Amino acid sequence: MTTPHTTTQGTIAVLGLGRMGEATATRLATQGWEVVGWTRSGRTSGAVKTTGDPNDAVADADLVLLALFDGPACRQVLDDVRDSLRTDTVVLNTSTIAPAEASELARQFGPSYVHAPVLGSVPAVAAGTLQILAAADDGALDRARPVLEALGTVRRIDDASTAAALKLIANSSLAGAVLALRDSLRQADALGLSRAQALDVLELGQLGGLVARKRPFLDTRPAPAAATFTIQALSKDMALLADASHTPLRSASGLADTPSDPEADIAVAATVPAVEDAVLEPLRAYIRGHATGDPSHFRDAFLPTAHIEGIRDGVFVSWHLDEYCTLFPGRPAPDEPTRTRRIDAVDVHGTVATATMTLSHGADTFTDIFLLARVTDGWRIANKAYHRRTCTP
Repeated sequence: MTTPHTTTQGTIAVLGLGRMGEATATRLATQGWEVVGWTRSGRTSGAVKTTGDPNDAVADADLVLLALFDGPACRQVLDDVRDSLRTDTVVLNTSTIAPAEASELARQFGPSYVHAPVLGSVPAVAAGTLQILAAADDGALDRARPVLEALGTVRRIDDASTAAALKLIANSSLAGAVLALRDSLRQADALGLSRAQALDVLELGQLGGLVARKRPFLDTRPAPAAATFTIQALSKDMALLADASHTPLRSASGLADTPSDPEADIAVAATVPAVEDAVLEPLRAYIRGHATGDPSHFRDAFLPTAHIEGIRDGVFVSWHLDEYCTLFPGRPAPDEPTRTRRIDAVDVHGTVATATMTLSHGADTFTDIFLLARVTDGWRIANKAYHRRTCTP
């Protein structure tokens, strides 16, 4: 039997009993702490005592632990319970929020605030193996440390904003891995490889840890399994990172546009099929136009109002489709057998899409950027911009 803790923490109030909050409350209870939980949904817990009023939860708590979805939820809940917090209560926030939001909460609650986002999901909570990025004054961190060490390994961070930013960066690498796995599975499907065979080999490579952990979600016939980290949560984190950094973040849109249940596990985002052939068809018609020199393929690919723009012989040009078609003589280029073309990326956003293609034509390499639109008769290229690089001997 676990002996109850008699440290300075006393009672712990866990506000937020979602996946991580429930797992955290359960872990602390099994480690001997007296835990009371509350959640905005009114959901009860099978492992700890719960209350329907957050003020009741925090009134006698020496430590209040937040496990909430986002910054606005943290602000709202803390505003609601502020008058019920004891002056000596430590607020321990494990939620993933924006750096500016973390900094503001640290300013509001001063030396009693510990910002401690965690790396790891539900299984790591249960095993006590989280990596915890903790920022706080020495006094508050000393009081919170026994609780944190029951959950995992504590890494001291200089300030709340930095801890929040580092958590977002860590999740960015996870989002990138999920999308890299998506690309690998799509290529495997295109090559006719079996899903099981592809996953077996991917487990041997750099994505091996992710594939091994998420295998139940990735097989052709997924086994029933509870989500440990949802697409919605990871998409939210990538949106926070993009907003905070003001730099492009491909994974933010890549996850947000995933046509899956947002409450599904992040691994499901890796199993989304490649874009439909209808989106690819105008790009393939464009390739056929270059391969044959027949301008009719370009008329099939582009909208009649399309423009083709770029730098030609040092001068910016903007051709109407008719002008562009006059560049093609109706027959293949003499060196056509040596030319190559590949579609690098296609991103679909409802009724519009963007695409990138690389064309190697002798000494010239073109990067083509397309804007596509879904019109009444299917997808067509609305405009194209290109960059030309010439390799000199």
